Amino acid sequence: MAQYPVYLIRSHLAIQDPDLPSPRYHTTIFVETDTITGAGHIHEVDGDITSPEGMHYQSKPAASPESTETFFSRTALGLTNAAGYPQTWDKVLRAVPAPPQQKAFNIKRMRTEPFKSLSPLEFYEDGEERRPLIKCAEWVVDKAIPVLKAGCLQDSLSL
Repeated sequence: MAQYPVYLIRSHLAIQDPDLPSPRYHTTIFVETDTITGAGHIHEVDGDITSPEGMHYQSKPAASPESTETFFSRTALGLTNAAGYPQTWDKVLRAVPAPPQQKAFNIKRMRTEPFKSLSPLEFYEDGEERRPLIKCAEWVVDKAIPVLKAGCLQDSLSL
């Protein structure tokens, strides 16, 4: 049965989020479907945590990650079966909730910042413990990869 290698890809960001420790990287999952050119498919959440829509899942064809100007690192995650790919992955990953809106403009401080609750809109006070922000890296590592390991992603050592 044909299989594709799967990687965790980190890319440099144009702008760092001032509310998170730096450096941060845009984090995606890359499935290499063409071993000759290194091309494949990217699975990611895109968008931002300040817009009312939050982030959204997308998958798209992509060249070798190393060919982009923003490439930072590639880490092997395992293998996935070629049969049914990418449809099986898209079905699984669309069911993983994407990060919602987590920041808004605070008129009192005249800046965009994390909020405690959206409805009604309530911001954190100085020194108050804040919920961690969830962005692409947390979605990929804490949500998407564990779900994929339950059925779509096999450790290459266990094959």
